[in-house]
Amino acid sequence: MKIVAFGASTSRASINQQFAEYTAQLFPNAQVEILHLIDYECPLYSPEREALGIPETIPLFMQKLLDSDLIVLSLAEHNGSYTAAFKNLFDWCSRYRQNTFENLRFFLLSTSPGPRAGMGVMQAALDRFPRHNAEILDHFSLPSFGANFQTGQGITDGVFNNTLLDKIEQIRKII
Repeated sequence: MKIVAFGASTSRASINQQFAEYTAQLFPNAQVEILHLIDYECPLYSPEREALGIPETIPLFMQKLLDSDLIVLSLAEHNGSYTAAFKNLFDWCSRYRQNTFENLRFFLLSTSPGPRAGMGVMQAALDRFPRHNAEILDHFSLPSFGANFQTGQGITDGVFNNTLLDKIEQIRKII
């Protein structure tokens, strides 16, 4: 199984990047490719910019997604929704490929420093991604990242850890 994993933030200290990388590594015998959103930055989308052509990073990014069996995406939340960087990349991808996520399978994650665990952005993605033909195999949100996750160890809360592992096992059965 080939997995592409990334956090929906350009921050080098992104807890969502860390969470995506950690989760992807929990899939046994998977070939995991880690992406960093900062490597796919592009100009702010507008019809005028689109008239100049699709940025060269967009086909490269989309090909990485298309070459995978599963996308492990941890959604960072800014003011209750997608980060500006992710939304811009998403906008460009939707202009490059009309059915943006057709034939793509996602395991959506979110986490945050607080107890809501990125609930707003997760709801936005659960609503929006299927409209772009994504197949969401499952989703999981981890609240209070600093209290429930430790670098080198992973999820420290037994209930959250078991829930994540159960979801991974169910996804493995599908793929």
